[in-house]
This record gives sequence, C-alpha cells and structure tokens, in this order.
Amino acid sequence: MTGVMTKIPSATSPRLEPPDQVHMVRDEGTGVEAVRARFAAHAYDSHRHDDWLVGVTERGVQDFFCRGARQRSTAGRIILIEPDEAHDGQAGAPGGFAYRMLYLPQRWLRSGLADVGGGDPGFATCLHDDPALGVAIHSASAALFQRGERLASDAALDAVLQRLRPHLSRPVRTTAVRRDDRVARRAREYLHDGLTANPGADALARSAGASDRFHLARSFRAAYGTSPHAYLVQIRLLRARHLLASGERPADVAAACGFADQSHLGRRFRRAYGLTPAAYRALCTGVPDRVAGNA
Repeated sequence: MTGVMTKIPSATSPRLEPPDQVHMVRDEGTGVEAVRARFAAHAYDSHRHDDWLVGVTERGVQDFFCRGARQRSTAGRIILIEPDEAHDGQAGAPGGFAYRMLYLPQRWLRSGLADVGGGDPGFATCLHDDPALGVAIHSASAALFQRGERLASDAALDAVLQRLRPHLSRPVRTTAVRRDDRVARRAREYLHDGLTANPGADALARSAGASDRFHLARSFRAAYGTSPHAYLVQIRLLRARHLLASGERPADVAAACGFADQSHLGRRFRRAYGLTPAAYRALCTGVPDRVAGNA
C-alpha cells in the first residue's frame, strides 16, 4: 500500500511555501511501514501508535513533545518512540523539516530479539545521535519504497534491528561465523531454481532448513562470500547478459530474469557493467534497440 497526502497553500498565502507531503508504504511480509514526510510548519497533534517508531530527521528542526518535555531533533538525529507513547510534532525553526520514519510492529521486533533473554525492551531516551542507525533507517526506507526485492528490504530491516539493539539494552547479535554448508547449498539451489521468484528472507530460510533468517545469512556468507540477495542479483544479471547477447529485448529479459520491470534491470545492469542493457545488446548483436531505447 502506498499513498501521498499533499496540502496546497491557499492563494492568499503571504508567501509561497512548499506543500506539506506524507508518503507511506507498507511491507506486506513484515508489516513494517515506512513514512517519508515534509512539513512547513505544524505536522500533527498529540497521538499514539501501536508500533515502535524509529526515525531520522533529514532537514530542518523537528520539534516534538514526548516524555514530559519538548524535544528538538536536527538533521541526522534519531527519534525513538515506544508503543503507546504520546507525542506530537511541528517545525522548530523557519523553513520546516523533513524526516523518515519506520513503524516496526511489536511482534516483528520481538521476533528479531528472540535470541537473547531479558525483560521487556525499551528505549532509554527518545532522542539520540547515532549516524550509523540513521544510515540504516534511510537505507531500509529506500528499500521499502523501491518495492522490488524482498531479500534486499529484509536485509535492510535486519540492519536497522541490529543497530537498535544497544538502544534496547540488548547485546549486538554475534557476528561469529557458524558455517552450515547444507543450509547454504539448499538456499543456493533454491535461488537458481527460482530465478524469477521474489522470496523473503524468512521463506528462503525455511526452504533451506535454517533455524531462522540470521542462521541462513551467516551460513550463506560463510560458504559463498556474499549475502543471498547479492547472489540472486548476480545470477539474474548473468542470465540477463546471456539473453541480451542472443538478441532478446531488454523488456523481455527483465521479465525472464525476475526483475520488477525494464527500468529495474537497467539500474542493476548499469551499476554492475557500466552500460545499459540496450547498449550491451547492440554491442553483441549489432542491432540497436530502437523500441526500448537506452533503458
């Protein structure tokens, strides 16, 4: 589900402000919601959420009341709000503010913390300086909005969870490699057999016989030196090169190799090989793709 809310200033406004905007997307597999918003002045009245809120201010000053005090988050600062914790939001300086926020369902977060004991998780404070967590939030939000590769969005969300652990008084999940070649081999075979599929990390872990997605990730990286998602992209691109070299059009190749569409193939292909699928096809066959263009 995606959506956008836009508030257009009235014609009598004394100065032209950029319109307030809220974009939202929900990941059906995890229930995580990502919000990307921009506000010129007031944002929202006091309210509560059932989820854990994890956000980063991207521009301006984000002023909000939480835990009995007014908080001011500037660009790069992290906002952490627990379920059922009342808060509001508004601009804290002229020019407004922009932010990204992830709404993490309680069940999803508790499942990700199941490897350690302890009481109920909680945030010590609601405002932090943690650049690495800010990068992880931005990356996960971008992955959810792109809506193309489940393994990519799952990995990005797991990176957020890993960075959140110290803020929840939980030890960081061990990075020690526990190699399980059988799990890694089964996952690799699944990816080859289902090149056009779009599995999530949990589904792939179950298919490979792993105890959970973290067990799968460690085993796969130990065996093949990369993540399941990166490996899937690599074998899709290899197949795409073969089909393009044989004269297939980029749009048909994208569908045959599991890319969301032709532009998705184009982005991945350019990043890997430095030229477009159409240009590569023309080099191999001498036939320009005049219909599809350079995508």
